[in-house]
Amino acid sequence: MKVLISAWLERLRTSYWFVPTLMALSATGLSFLTVHIDTLIKAKWVRSTGWIWAGGAEGARHVLATIAGSTITVTGVVFSVTIVALTLASSQFGPRLLRNFMDDHGTQTVLGIFVSTFLYCLLVLRTIRGTDETTFVPYLSVTCGIVFAVLSVGFLIYFIHHIPSSILAENLIARVANELQEGIDRLYPEKAGMEKPVRGRPNELPARFDLETKSLVAQKSHGFVQVIAAEDLLKLATENDLIIRLAVRPGEFVAEQMLLAEAWPGAKANDQLMAQIREAFYFGRQRTPSQDVEYCIDQLVEVAVRALSPGINDPFTALSCIDWLGAGLIRLAGRKIPASTRYDDKQNLRLITRGSTFAGCADTALNKIRQYGSKSIAVVLGLLATVARVVAHAPRKEDRDVLLAHARKIRDDGIAQALDAADKEEIEKRFRWVESNAKKAE
Repeated sequence: MKVLISAWLERLRTSYWFVPTLMALSATGLSFLTVHIDTLIKAKWVRSTGWIWAGGAEGARHVLATIAGSTITVTGVVFSVTIVALTLASSQFGPRLLRNFMDDHGTQTVLGIFVSTFLYCLLVLRTIRGTDETTFVPYLSVTCGIVFAVLSVGFLIYFIHHIPSSILAENLIARVANELQEGIDRLYPEKAGMEKPVRGRPNELPARFDLETKSLVAQKSHGFVQVIAAEDLLKLATENDLIIRLAVRPGEFVAEQMLLAEAWPGAKANDQLMAQIREAFYFGRQRTPSQDVEYCIDQLVEVAVRALSPGINDPFTALSCIDWLGAGLIRLAGRKIPASTRYDDKQNLRLITRGSTFAGCADTALNKIRQYGSKSIAVVLGLLATVARVVAHAPRKEDRDVLLAHARKIRDDGIAQALDAADKEEIEKRFRWVESNAKKAE
């Protein structure tokens, strides 16, 4: 349940409406509070303070109407500029990176400030009465409205700086890379080599496992698997003496009637139990980094591949992506990759999962860039340099073997595309650097 709530909060966090809505509701409550306080304040005391607005009813109406009208106008301008920035980012870096702009708390806060100021002034404006029978001027509320107007000007200045800064290639790439590193820290918290081997755990499945399982398929649900509540599945399998094997992992697309999981023995897996297993899967229209570390890698790869396209032809952006991908692989190489098998307290096999491995992440990070960038000598050399740095920090032999295999592919493709003998020699030199670092790491 905890991871499902986390996925739901992730969806709210990456929406433009959530933060402005909360701020608008807060402004509504504040308007009622300040107006109530104004009913308790005496006019003589207000005029004696010197810092609370102390004009008449007509002046208060003009002040609040001016603030409300100007802020809602600026809100429209802010929204228009935001849409233009999103359009430029989508065409330049790819539509999948729009999620990073949707998650931009700075833009959400600016929109919320202007909407809240407008709503606050509008609600306070309705309480002003200036007639022969009675006069009520909410002095404190008008003062708060003026303060909000001043704050809005400050946030407008910040927004003017923030928008061009957010679509700067280096800043966007660094932001995605930071999200990748945070995902690695969250999903792979333990250091490599620090794990203690546990003996006596049976990894073998029962002999008749494939014949006696009950299959769980997606019903009325399709899309990308965003979150799988593995702890809930482990608890469910332990309580009902089952072995559950997952057929999908976070980040994969699932269509209706596709296999999600299998439960053994099938005789114990009734319909109610299978429905509980199905509830552990959370689907969405797009991938998220909650449990899918390869999603952030794919984002960086997409920026690099687009930069290498003939229409853009920007190898410097691609090289920047390669450097950040290398930093992510170095961090991942130093972490313990969780086993796909999960056990109960009595060391009985209960859950078999599918997760991301170092080999899979390396394939995702390097293959597409190699395929699209093999014609660029600078990109080939950058890939080999990155692999050389990563392999020097890879404590596991199987990870170093994966990196060496990638280095050979990069070298072979680069030499096949290179026309100058000096370029071929430089590529071979970089490959020998990779091999040297691999031997030093043994």
